[in-house]
Amino acid sequence: MTDDPAKGRWLMLVLVRLAGAAGAFFGLLLIGRAQALEPKLLGMAIVLSALVMIATVPRALARRWRTPEP
Repeated sequence: MTDDPAKGRWLMLVLVRLAGAAGAFFGLLLIGRAQALEPKLLGMAIVLSALVMIATVPRALARRWRTPEP
């Protein structure tokens, strides 16, 4: 059986999305449990950056791996 690069690329896309979701969850947890303003702001920044990561990194990877047109 040959190694298919598409399987590895698919796994990378899924792992990036899961990492972003975990980061967003961590940020929400931080927002919910924080008493002071600074940790809440940090949690908001983590959530926003995780959402941006979920939206942009998989698309950029897919574009990078796209087969060039002839």
